[in-house]
Amino acid sequence: MDLATQARIKELAEGERRDDLVVVIGHLDVGGAELAAETVTAGDPTWAGPLAGVPLGLPVYHVLEPEVKGEVASDAYEQHLSLMEMVLESDAPLQAVRAVRQRAGAGAS
Repeated sequence: MDLATQARIKELAEGERRDDLVVVIGHLDVGGAELAAETVTAGDPTWAGPLAGVPLGLPVYHVLEPEVKGEVASDAYEQHLSLMEMVLESDAPLQAVRAVRQRAGAGAS
């Protein structure tokens, strides 16, 4: 997650509508998915960005998790996400995000 994205998420989380925030990530690799999920829940573990040491505790989901997939209009899903799902080699990135979310207790399902 780049520094500008971290800064924007932090700004939104400090706003009045924090309870309305859900972070949806789309990394197809386990490391990237886990790092992004960890960043928005427990703080940037690399200590490189605006969320270093800032545990936001935001609920985080992978865009291909059933909870998110079911909320996307089928035509939009087909246009923007179906290819991503086809090239996904395993559900390990989804499991990594789910594990971080459950550890954090943020939006655990």
